[in-house]
Amino acid sequence: MHMPRRLAALCLAASLCLPVLAAAQSWTSLTPTQQEALAPLSTQWDTLPEPEQQHLLRMSRKYPKLTPLQQERLHKRLLTWSKLTPEQRAGARRKYKAFKKVPLATREQVKQMVRQQEAKKALAASAVSATTSATPEN
Repeated sequence: MHMPRRLAALCLAASLCLPVLAAAQSWTSLTPTQQEALAPLSTQWDTLPEPEQQHLLRMSRKYPKLTPLQQERLHKRLLTWSKLTPEQRAGARRKYKAFKKVPLATREQVKQMVRQQEAKKALAASAVSATTSATPEN
């Protein structure tokens, strides 16, 4: 009989502590590794909702294991994300969740098409910049 009471008391105590454990963290309280991983968000970190901070902190654990190219890609994506409005972020999350429901083979085909389009854009942009730099100035 005492065990259920102790368990209930323990659960109550734990639930009272959860808000403290899950409280948003200030930028200055992050470790140097976390700050490096999340650097593109440094100026707005303290204003991010706690659930978003927690998600980003979980993601930052993988950062040291990424190659330099992957780290750069992550920073570019975080920078893009940081420029979105809350409404745009919510829309992006909805699209991501919907995309995850698409069969894997179809998702891979879509990803491949997007990569090809991005490669074409990058090639076109480099051709334009090469043409611009080759044009003599008056």
